[in-house]
Amino acid sequence: MPPLDRSCARITAIGTAVPDHDIHAAFQGWAEARLGTREGALFRRMAARSGIDHRWSILPHGTDGGSPVDPGGFYAAGMPGTGARMDLYASAAPALALEAVAALGRRTALDGITHLVVASCTGFTAPGIDQIIAERLGLDGGIERTLVGFMGCYAAVAALRVAHHIARSQPAARVLVVTVELSSLHLQPADELEALLAMLQFGDGAAAALVTTEGPGLTLDRFFAATLPDSAGLIRWRIGDHGFAMHLSGEVPGRIATALADPGFRAALTAGADPAAVAAWAVHAGGRSILDAVEHGLGLAGGALEGSRSVLRRFGNMSSATLMFVLADLLAAGAEGPGVALAFGPGLAAEGFGFGRAA
Repeated sequence: MPPLDRSCARITAIGTAVPDHDIHAAFQGWAEARLGTREGALFRRMAARSGIDHRWSILPHGTDGGSPVDPGGFYAAGMPGTGARMDLYASAAPALALEAVAALGRRTALDGITHLVVASCTGFTAPGIDQIIAERLGLDGGIERTLVGFMGCYAAVAALRVAHHIARSQPAARVLVVTVELSSLHLQPADELEALLAMLQFGDGAAAALVTTEGPGLTLDRFFAATLPDSAGLIRWRIGDHGFAMHLSGEVPGRIATALADPGFRAALTAGADPAAVAAWAVHAGGRSILDAVEHGLGLAGGALEGSRSVLRRFGNMSSATLMFVLADLLAAGAEGPGVALAFGPGLAAEGFGFGRAA
């Protein structure tokens, strides 16, 4: 693998935040009750093998301290309309994002921010959450803002790519990148096994990163994007009357494994190097089966994706924020690289970049 350009943009630090309401067990009970005896038992077995221990939600506890599906909870009386869900997004998404920014501020100075890039696909409001975040941070009203929306799980790559281009073209830039997703706002009244298993993956979370061209951190280089043929319907969602309805086909892991086994596709990810030469992998923790598919498709040694599995275990799939959590752990652990970050999302598309360590 060619050496990274040490003058390129780098992530100086990352801060993360999740809410304090763990909904994982409550969801499993709710979902299992919607299935028949045979499918309920299958759901229980697959949930136990999901690699997820916790998922966190901004939704408040019910009146008796229960989950969002218990009496007094957000979903207790049925499925709220999309308007009610977006009202909650408009207040809760900026608040969680600011918690992540505060965590970032405990790791690095946040003075002199010149650009703000925000990624989020689980809600809409206007003025946008980028404007709300900028105002609450006291940033100059003329700051350049970019909002990356509706790209799903690889939106963090797009946000970091925008920050990379800004920093490379304006070396004095200090770019604040924020990803925030509130997936728990989109519970659906499904009673099909595949749909409930898809919802089992998702939780809420936010991350914030500072991207500059100076100082230590994780360098960003060799951004790439690829779309798997004949796969557009495998990951999709639509805006319905009761939130965003997600479809995640059970075919996704197999398609990913097949694509990654293709030498041409591999070369695009690793600049022609053997995957074994990649010292660090930051793979979006989309689910245990997806991580297994990446590991097997690339022929990686066991444990190569432990960082991603750890994030999945502690937080579930937080859509665009998930990759940032994996990168945060690698940055904190002092990963040297060369590394590859990789995420999959609607399309079915893969996006990512190379990274290394800048002293």
